[in-house]
Amino acid sequence: MAITTLRDVLVLDCPEPGKLADFYARLLGGKVEGEGRWVEVTFDSGALKGRTFAFQEAPGHVPPQWPSAERSQQFHLDFYVPRGELDAAEREALELGAELLQGDGGELDFRVYRDPAGHPFCLCVE
Repeated sequence: MAITTLRDVLVLDCPEPGKLADFYARLLGGKVEGEGRWVEVTFDSGALKGRTFAFQEAPGHVPPQWPSAERSQQFHLDFYVPRGELDAAEREALELGAELLQGDGGELDFRVYRDPAGHPFCLCVE
């Protein structure tokens, strides 16, 4: 018998919760709620409906490196985009403040990025 259940909230540590929440709200179409040391992004529709991304202030936050054995990413986020829209999604992500870490050179169905706080994520063809 389980002692607990998994809460449907993804929490990322970062130096500036409001700034990172704004990035993900704009990237994924969510709504920023709260301010200060804990800020959430909620979703009223789409595939993320009912889910919450939370951003927690972490003074002295040291972002992961990708790829790196010394500062492992621990985990990363994968986001799907429709086939044929990867280039447009990349342009928007970069305009929002993402940094491209690994392109696909037209060979793969995903690209690797770093969010403004240094967390790795991928845009993947659905």
